[in-house]
Amino acid sequence: MSSAALAKRLLDEGDLGEGYTRKAEQPGRHDDVTVIGCPGLGELGGDATAGGGLDFPRRAKVSFTYAGGTGSEVSEELYSGTAAELSSGVSRIFEAMTSCSSYQVLIGSTAVTVTNQNVSVPRLGDERWSQLLTFTVDGHSHVVKQTAVRVGMVVAVVSGSAALVDAHVVKAVAKARVTT
Repeated sequence: MSSAALAKRLLDEGDLGEGYTRKAEQPGRHDDVTVIGCPGLGELGGDATAGGGLDFPRRAKVSFTYAGGTGSEVSEELYSGTAAELSSGVSRIFEAMTSCSSYQVLIGSTAVTVTNQNVSVPRLGDERWSQLLTFTVDGHSHVVKQTAVRVGMVVAVVSGSAALVDAHVVKAVAKARVTT
């Protein structure tokens, strides 16, 4: 499936409800990233280690801010490929990210301590992965939930505050599954 076809399956403001505003897409390259304390993750490279996207050529992404008093964010990424490619690629990244319960990521000169834990996922799709990541910089922590679900030849990845991910992952998977 092409990136343009995937983009039509992304969540939109109407799917999410009141209080959501689409964010402008930010550049996603993390070339100056080093992982300390987790060799398996360090081998994956910049985007994966910094929580960036998966390395599949056909993809689409959207991000939203929720203004309902929280300023929280939620993003969705869709990827297309063969079931075997998607399964192998997503498993490899999630396994690497959770192979070390805590590690440091240097982004430029900024040191970020990352802790993570696997979390359960509702029985959605053909395969599913989920984790809670806590990023700590200068004593300030930010928790992000990341849930990936493969439905056939599409993977939907929903990331952001845990409550927003939980609230929207079912809808994201349903839209990713739609056949036109």
